[in-house]
Amino acid sequence: MEFSDDQGLGTAIRNAYSPAWSARAAAGRHLAKSRAIDEVAEVLHRLLLDPQDTAVTWETAEALLGRKDAMGLRLVLLARSYAAEQATAEEIQAALDCNPDWMTTEGADRLIKHLRDLAMDEDAGVRDEARRILGRLRPR
Repeated sequence: MEFSDDQGLGTAIRNAYSPAWSARAAAGRHLAKSRAIDEVAEVLHRLLLDPQDTAVTWETAEALLGRKDAMGLRLVLLARSYAAEQATAEEIQAALDCNPDWMTTEGADRLIKHLRDLAMDEDAGVRDEARRILGRLRPR
């Protein structure tokens, strides 16, 4: 994944509050690529739990998982643990279940490593989600 140089970060943050779902989804994709992900984590969390359109949830989750790092996965797991709306929870779960990177040996190994690390996370929701997924996976 190519990270953004954070140009347009302010615009993306403003677009995260747009009434247009497509602008919010684009903001989620842009912010997910940010090198300053810690600084925009709260906005990404809100986009993952977008109450108006699950397309925003899907696009943001896909972009975060596309980072192929523990932080992107952590944000998706955290949102999954908070998802109260069934459609939102299902959209996040579908992004987790259908990530094509995890169909490769390298990608699956990376996922398992990240999940094992996140199973010890300080946040109970992240820990529980990581452990739930690990429990569904069969060890090699």
